[in-house]
Amino acid sequence: MRRCLEGARISSAGPFVQEFETAWAAYCGRAHGVAMSNGSAALQAAVTALGLEAGDEVVMPTFTIISCATAVLSVGATPVLVDCDPRTWCMDVDQVRQRLAARTRAIMPVHIYGHPVDMDPLLELAEAHDVAVLEDAAEAHGAECLTGRARRQPAWKRCGSFGDVSCFSFYANKIVTTGEGGMVLTDDDGLARRLRSLRNLGFDPERRFVHDEIGFNFRLTNLQAALGVAQIERVDETIARKREVAARYTQRLGGLEGLQLPVQEPWARSVYWMYGVVVDEKTGLDAASFSEQLSEEGVETRPFFLGMHEQPVFRRRGLFDAESYPVAERLARQGLYLPSGTAITDAQVDAVCEAVASVLA
Repeated sequence: MRRCLEGARISSAGPFVQEFETAWAAYCGRAHGVAMSNGSAALQAAVTALGLEAGDEVVMPTFTIISCATAVLSVGATPVLVDCDPRTWCMDVDQVRQRLAARTRAIMPVHIYGHPVDMDPLLELAEAHDVAVLEDAAEAHGAECLTGRARRQPAWKRCGSFGDVSCFSFYANKIVTTGEGGMVLTDDDGLARRLRSLRNLGFDPERRFVHDEIGFNFRLTNLQAALGVAQIERVDETIARKREVAARYTQRLGGLEGLQLPVQEPWARSVYWMYGVVVDEKTGLDAASFSEQLSEEGVETRPFFLGMHEQPVFRRRGLFDAESYPVAERLARQGLYLPSGTAITDAQVDAVCEAVASVLA
């Protein structure tokens, strides 16, 4: 960052942008990285680059950030929702199979809170139905999925390496952060060229101020990219600490009744971006009351996602009318995540666990 300031290269025209793109693409096993101003911009640019339009449908989880749905809506396409798996909280792949239809153009897997979606069956579905895969890996920097499990030699692949395009956020609370920022990864040369044009107002790469399509100002600055490059250099250290914190929580909270803890399936390597818990209704608590009582004990928490089908802004537009997704609804009402930033100390984790035990006693 000091080099950026000393060289007065703080805009999007600077060497660290390309270095950041190259380093993150290589880390995820991709050919191309195209940096964006934030994760929501990355999703919108990816949807546009894939050529989705009015009448097209994209199958996605209801349990996710609203950016996933708004990106699809931005091009006039329709989000088609599925519920989530009650163990991993990621999209229910069996329901994806049921929701595929003649107008389906893409599937959007979203890795939730650091645990991957089961990509093997989802990729098989996409191939069989000839639909694109738009992977949202914003919450799963460095997480891995064991692929090819039906073959003799399965292989671990990082989230962000699957499908036609993969999107990341580098928001302040992410494992790799640039404060604000995002990126789209792809192995397709043509998609990469179009993404670079789209993020820069649709400029013709050969003739400045000539535009063949409507683009966006989604550029990332050189200053932010420099921060990102430094973050990638220590990503293994950051992930190791996230896993240490999660292991300590699991060890301390594992014996408590009435509390569901995060799982790690045998085919997954989670990074525990957030350490989420779900309180059982039999305790007489919901997430709001649980959070309030933890706050009285000096512990700050955050709520889980509210499903897309319950978002007031979408209901007012008549979207997802009368749709119900009971797993996501329960998670929204009973789930929250505990403090798990990399700066948290073991003593602070122990104090949180003592507070949780006290509230549940």
